[in-house]
Amino acid sequence: MRPTFRFMAAHPARWIALGFGSGLAPKAPGTVGTLWAWAMFVAVERLFGPQPWGWIVLVGTGVGVWACTRCAQHMAVADPGAIVWDEVLAFWLVLWLVWPATLWQQALLFGLFRFFDAAKPGPVAWADGLFKARREEAIGWRQGLGILLDDFVAAGCTLLLWALGVRAVQLLGV
Repeated sequence: MRPTFRFMAAHPARWIALGFGSGLAPKAPGTVGTLWAWAMFVAVERLFGPQPWGWIVLVGTGVGVWACTRCAQHMAVADPGAIVWDEVLAFWLVLWLVWPATLWQQALLFGLFRFFDAAKPGPVAWADGLFKARREEAIGWRQGLGILLDDFVAAGCTLLLWALGVRAVQLLGV
């Protein structure tokens, strides 16, 4: 099932899970959702600074488990590609933890995050498989949590690689 604006507008969980419409993109909804997250981060940061982001990510995660679970149930798919709230929260976390960052640094973080999220190497693939629905299992909160978890692990991998790169630059004196 490919969600439409009409589908999204019918329930508040769908608005959130589908990234306020960014997940409706016909191609690469995860990338579009991450770009939307980036734009929203920059806009909110300019208005309020970086201080509210910890709370936004924390509350967004709680709300996100509910929203992603309900939207997946409505779509009858355990982890639909159109659900992008997971990318949104995880990329907000990345940007918040490295802030302030130049535009080029943000672009590099975007690329790293998208790589880890899409390719799912090692720990990301492990996290992705933890809460997958088994055949004939009803979609529940475990799948909603699972939708978010692999993206948070992808964010962690992005941050780890970023920290190693920053340290290498410091050691090399570049």
